[in-house]
Amino acid sequence: MKVNKIIAVKLVLTLVIMIGFTNCSKKSSSKGGSQATGWKINDKKGGFQYASNFKKQATGPGLVMVEGGTFTMGKVADDVMHDWNNTPNQQHVMSFYMDETEVTNMMYMEYLNWLKTVFPPDQENYKNIYEGASPDTLVWRNRLGYNETMTEYYLRHPAYAEYPVVGVNWIQATEFAKWRTDRVNENVLETQKYLKKDAKVTDMTADKVFSTNAYLASPSTAKGGDEKLVLKRGQKPGAAPKTAGSTNTQGNSPKNVYAQISSGLILPEYRLPTEAEWEYAAASDVGQREYNSYKGQKKYPWSGSYTRSGKRQFRGDQLANFKQGKGDYGGIAGWSDDGADITNKVKSYPPNDFGLYDMAGNVAEWVADVYRPIVDDEANDFNYYRGNVYMKDKIGEDGKVELVTSETQKFETLPNGKIVARNLPGEIAQVPVDDKETYLRQNFDKSDNRNYRDGDKQSTRYFKFGASEEGDEKGKLRDDQRMYDSPKHNVSIDSLGNMVKKYDESNKRTTLVNNDVRVYKGGSWRDRAYWLDPAQRRYFPQDIATDFIGFRCAMSRVGPKADKKKRARN
Repeated sequence: MKVNKIIAVKLVLTLVIMIGFTNCSKKSSSKGGSQATGWKINDKKGGFQYASNFKKQATGPGLVMVEGGTFTMGKVADDVMHDWNNTPNQQHVMSFYMDETEVTNMMYMEYLNWLKTVFPPDQENYKNIYEGASPDTLVWRNRLGYNETMTEYYLRHPAYAEYPVVGVNWIQATEFAKWRTDRVNENVLETQKYLKKDAKVTDMTADKVFSTNAYLASPSTAKGGDEKLVLKRGQKPGAAPKTAGSTNTQGNSPKNVYAQISSGLILPEYRLPTEAEWEYAAASDVGQREYNSYKGQKKYPWSGSYTRSGKRQFRGDQLANFKQGKGDYGGIAGWSDDGADITNKVKSYPPNDFGLYDMAGNVAEWVADVYRPIVDDEANDFNYYRGNVYMKDKIGEDGKVELVTSETQKFETLPNGKIVARNLPGEIAQVPVDDKETYLRQNFDKSDNRNYRDGDKQSTRYFKFGASEEGDEKGKLRDDQRMYDSPKHNVSIDSLGNMVKKYDESNKRTTLVNNDVRVYKGGSWRDRAYWLDPAQRRYFPQDIATDFIGFRCAMSRVGPKADKKKRARN
């Protein structure tokens, strides 16, 4: 009996202990709270605020998603030029977004109208902003051709509204992308009630300019620091911020906070696509899984080896806008015609398998990369890009970020004499990263990496070890330290506003390659079919515009590679 009682007592104690552990386990559950601390997320009384119900990145205006993957970059089907600048190499590109079409005249005119409204050209301190952003309409002129109609009408006439903008150099294209980023995010925040309704229109003045980076750094100082324009979620214009809010609604952001990156609302920047991204998107191997396509044997953005459609309904129709032969820019009128003398309206030809239009023909397109004859896949085969110049926010003596003003705004005089703005009032001033960020790092050691492993001092055959590390003035490389001995033209403006030109007349220059020439991809209305191959690559000075180069924007994707449902696990 005593033994049975002892056993019964032990069983009872065991059950009590098990129930206790079960209760403890329930109490330590992180359901509804942090897995790290158990604290509540988005508590009404304050604490950590986070968009815990975030679903996926929103698709920005004009963009389509390009699911990333691997491809053979640089493999061309024909190589009659023998440039030796597109050696095949295997690359992997992350998922990203890309403009469905090239940037059109209407889109660029919206940009110019905004600049003209916010920074009136008749004011002395703003006079170069609008002019510097305006396309060069004189690119249409030809000494032995009459093209004055395009010079006068192509950019602004509504007949050309949906045609791709041209006459825009690489620098202007990148500035447009920065402007577009701010306008899109400004609209997002206004829609989500973080900015006063219609403030982006009624308060379109230089002292109320919205900058995404400035807002993220210090929301209360954005839009000129006007508290009536910059709101916390749930706060009415002019009202004091509430001391408590409620949890996340619509999976975007909780109330009583300014929008931040953790809100999931603010989109990454619009930018020019990298060369690898552009080529991957143009080849669109997603629609053709055969081995040859995957290995880079695809000649055009569409399947097949011909420029005409083989489909019964559209048989014989040209699939792109390009020069078909000497003196033949479109074909015979009414027959065998591509429908265009010069450029053509976007979406006039079928899209590729990613849903992107005119990835061959119409206009060639700027990409972000600095040109080099070789893509250095030995150094990197993931999201390849040559052109990184790392910058950081400028911090003032008071410990706060410094915003650009009309007095501190930076302008750049290009070698052709054109003056362009490189930042706008309201943006955060930028400075190169220094040893505070680079000391003992293995992945980068300086701000400007454009000539890494190909043009930096250590790469040159004439580099003199032990010589001055600073090179000549302002740290630039001397001629005996440069990998490429390209001409060094220079232009400046004197105190009287006159242009001072310094043309490099040296007869020892052997190349045009330098850190200021950029890659452009795709054939144009001026090019033969040979240049329609996505792997073809050419280069042009970043400060010069033409009548056959346009551009489109891209945006990085954050989060998962694709929006596919999770696979079932055993």
